[in-house]
Amino acid sequence: MDMPAVSTRIFRKWHRAAFVVVASLAGIVPAYATARTPPPGDYAVVRLQHHAMVYTAYAQVEPVSTVPVRALAPGALNDLHVVPGATVARGQVLGRLGGARQRAFMAGREAALRSATTREATARQVLAIAHTQYAQRLATRQDVDAARSALAAARAALDTARARLGEARAMSSLRAPAAGTVMAVQAADGEQMAVGETVLTLLPRNTLWIHATYYGADAARLRPGMHGRFQPTADSAAIPVKLVSIASALAPDGGRGAWLLPLDPASASSWIDGQSGTVTLDGPVRNGVTVPTSALVLDRGRWWVLVRTARGDRPQPVVPGPALGWRTWIANGLRAGQQVVAKDAFLKFHRDIAQSYQPPD
Repeated sequence: MDMPAVSTRIFRKWHRAAFVVVASLAGIVPAYATARTPPPGDYAVVRLQHHAMVYTAYAQVEPVSTVPVRALAPGALNDLHVVPGATVARGQVLGRLGGARQRAFMAGREAALRSATTREATARQVLAIAHTQYAQRLATRQDVDAARSALAAARAALDTARARLGEARAMSSLRAPAAGTVMAVQAADGEQMAVGETVLTLLPRNTLWIHATYYGADAARLRPGMHGRFQPTADSAAIPVKLVSIASALAPDGGRGAWLLPLDPASASSWIDGQSGTVTLDGPVRNGVTVPTSALVLDRGRWWVLVRTARGDRPQPVVPGPALGWRTWIANGLRAGQQVVAKDAFLKFHRDIAQSYQPPD
C-alpha cells in the first residue's frame, strides 16, 4: 500500500472526529442524536371541549292503539263493503247482521218488551183498584203503597225492555266507532258471526307514534321530555319530536324501547304505518377532553394512549366516548393539557413486542 493512500484515510478520520468535537462545543446536536427525538408533529395536546350529546337510533312508525270492531249480536254478516286501507268516518255503517239467528235474537227482545208492557198495564190497573178500595175502606194504606211500588217496578222493567230492543236494533248494524283507516278485515260477507267476534280492525286517525330502540349506555341516558328529530327518508325534511315514553324493561336483545310523538300534531298527517327512519335525540351539553382518533390503541380488549412524560412515552388506559369528527371524546383517563402520541401510535405502542416474543420450537 502506498503512503499517499494511507495518509488520505488518516486525514479523513481525523477530519470527522474534529467535526464532532467542534459541533459539540458549538451546541450543535449531531444527526444521529436527533433521530431518537420525535418531531413536535408526532404529539397532540389533550383539549377541553364542549360536546352536545346526541342519541341516534333506527325507528319505525306504528299505531298507538287499534280499535277492533266486533259483532255485538249473533247473525250472518251482510253488506260488508270495506277493504283494508279504506278511510271511514265516525258512525259510518260498515256492514249489517241478518239471518235466522239475528231474527231469533230480535224476536226474544220484542217478546220481552211485550211482556214488560203487559206487566206495566196490569200494575196500573191494580193500583187503580187499590185506590178505589181504599176510598171505600176496603183496603189499607199499605195495600196502596204496595200497588204503587209494583207499578214503579213494572215501569222500570218496561223502560229496560224498550232500551234493550233499541240496542238490539242498533247492534244489527256495524258502525265505525271513530274516524280512521281500516287496517284488516277478519270476516267475509255472509259469514256467521258470534257475539264478540272481531269483524275488522280500525286505526283511528292521528294515533301514530314513533317506536325506536336504543342500546348500551345510550339507553340508560334517555329521559321523557327529551326533544329530537325524526328523519323518515334521506330526501325529506326532519320532523321535530318529543320523547314521551320509555320501556321499563329491556328487550331480549338488550335494547330499550322508546316512543315519541311529534311536537306539531299536524306534521304527523303524512306518516304511514310501518314507515321507517332515524331518530336523533338531543342530550345535555357536557364538558370533556378529546384526542385525535389516531392516538387510540386497542390492545387485549382495552383502549390505550401513549402519554408524553419526562421519562418518555408511557401507555395510559382510557375509556373512549363518541367520535367528534377526527377527534374522540375521552370519558376517563386523561386531563386537559397532556400530550399524547398521535402519529404511528399503534406501532410505537408495540415497538417492544419483539423482546417478549418467543418463537415456537
